Amino acid sequence: MTLIIGFSDETNEITEVQQEMFEGVLARAAEHLELTRETEVSLTIVDDARIHEINRDYRNVDRPTDVISFAINDVSDEEEGINEWPENMPYELGDLFISLDTAKRQAEDYGHSLERELGFLAVHGFLHLNGFDHQTPEDEKRMFGLQDDILNDYGLTREA
Repeated sequence: MTLIIGFSDETNEITEVQQEMFEGVLARAAEHLELTRETEVSLTIVDDARIHEINRDYRNVDRPTDVISFAINDVSDEEEGINEWPENMPYELGDLFISLDTAKRQAEDYGHSLERELGFLAVHGFLHLNGFDHQTPEDEKRMFGLQDDILNDYGLTREA
């Protein structure tokens, strides 16, 4: 399995080390999910103003947030059979947007590194793209447990 990440930094603040962290932690997430085919995901780092705009325009929530994910394939589409992906092409999961401004504040609030917060947000969004959610207590326990396993396995512990 190969994970292809289309990376864009609209803030021009992400370091090469942080970009490598995104690639590594998302590859680790793909391994944990046992994704078997070549897969593509887009990751864009934005500021609070941009994520506020995206949140307002696409989710009708008029405030900034930390991470937004847009899946290409909806479960209901797959059930109807209209999104059969050609085997010879990478499977496109969708797009992730992370607010660097919010990640910085949350890292400080939670008392861990910016890298740990950015890794958490990337994995959180990636799991959403793969059908995970946290609407019920059971789903939240499963998703957040998996997030912790992935982050710990990669070395981004809460202390990091």
